Amino acid sequence: MSADSGLLIVDQPAGWTSHDVVARVRRLAGTRRVGHAGTLDPMATGVLVVGVGKATRLLGHLSLTEKEYRATIVLGQATDTGDAEGTVISRSRASELSLAQVRAAAGPLTGEISQVPPAVSAIKVDGARAYRLARAGQAPALPPRSVTVHSFRLCSARPDADLLKVEAEVACSSGTYIRALARDLGDSLGVGGHLSMLRRTRVGPYRLADARLLADLEADLRVIPLARAAAAVFPVRELTGEQATALSHGASLEASGTVAGPCAAIGPDGTLIALLADRDGKARPIAVFVP
Repeated sequence: MSADSGLLIVDQPAGWTSHDVVARVRRLAGTRRVGHAGTLDPMATGVLVVGVGKATRLLGHLSLTEKEYRATIVLGQATDTGDAEGTVISRSRASELSLAQVRAAAGPLTGEISQVPPAVSAIKVDGARAYRLARAGQAPALPPRSVTVHSFRLCSARPDADLLKVEAEVACSSGTYIRALARDLGDSLGVGGHLSMLRRTRVGPYRLADARLLADLEADLRVIPLARAAAAVFPVRELTGEQATALSHGASLEASGTVAGPCAAIGPDGTLIALLADRDGKARPIAVFVP
């Protein structure tokens, strides 16, 4: 029997890809209608938002643009991937750097910045993933992109032989590569750098405290119901029974006049009927969840 539709906030374990997590949830839920928002690298752990059933249609509309991470950055060693899984391409003495020097170098890497993604990334170049081209010896020159780093907090630093290991906390926009931040921090200090640990602690409104281990899901695959998941992200519009029926057939309603973006239209029984957006003087459904 298939699981109910809804969201799962999963704590992705080390060594798993986000695709691996989706495959496991498909087996547990008894449905192929499972997807995720915001891919995590295999070396990373932490918050992964997974949609089951009708919630796969909700994923693309969720406001999950702000993310937070805990990271360990190794200064004094650069790799071709920007993380510990790559090949070391340069070494320098970094153990004598002070935390104050590192914090000063991190300053220009905050705010709206232009960032060159790592060559080993999932970005498509002429239809091919950049990491596939890089592994074939054809690493592409990726253009810089604008991202926002809300905060780049360097918490502590400790020498490790000639290297310096820095513990950091980052809050940023979607599309920001923490590996690239580690690389650019090392480059700005003239010693090179790479990421050795990454844990995502927040995606949109969902925090690590909300995330469940895969072992817990094996025992109890409880999902966050569609209505509650939508209400956590969107303004709510309560519907009458007549309005709920009309929307379920794709009709439009009178515009709310107060909500700029999408809102969650909730029926009298607490069911998520649709997501609505005001357009041309009407509240029009952009996704209907009750046929």
